[in-house]
Amino acid sequence: LLYRYIEGRFLANTRMTIGVEFFLKELNIEGKKILLQVWDFGGQDHFRPLLKNYAVGARGALLLFDLTRPSSLERIEQWVDICRGGTQEIPIIFLGTKLDLEDQVTIFDSFALKFKEQYGFFKYLKISSKTGENVNLAFELLARELVKDL
Repeated sequence: LLYRYIEGRFLANTRMTIGVEFFLKELNIEGKKILLQVWDFGGQDHFRPLLKNYAVGARGALLLFDLTRPSSLERIEQWVDICRGGTQEIPIIFLGTKLDLEDQVTIFDSFALKFKEQYGFFKYLKISSKTGENVNLAFELLARELVKDL
């Protein structure tokens, strides 16, 4: 996802994030120049206790799950807690990935929307890093939400 967003292309053989990586992207939102600092947290269990420290001060989050793999929703509550630091109310966009694999999708909108409501996510979108569908839109929606009160 981040390679598609930052570089504008898809790499089929990207490696899984180990630990934490971050990227910078300059945006122009409603005439305001924004420098977006995007952190990519790896999903490995042994790194998870450290992630809350990295999330302190976050102003927003994209929380991803795989539309073709129901098990990717198993730890959503833990990820929400990491993003919000237990109390921090930040806008979170809930992203279903691998939209391009339509014939393999097992998590449907009605189910994903229940999570959106339960956790108070700002938005729910389906994206494809492979085709680029809705990738820029996801980041733009979050950036617009972050600057609306500036």
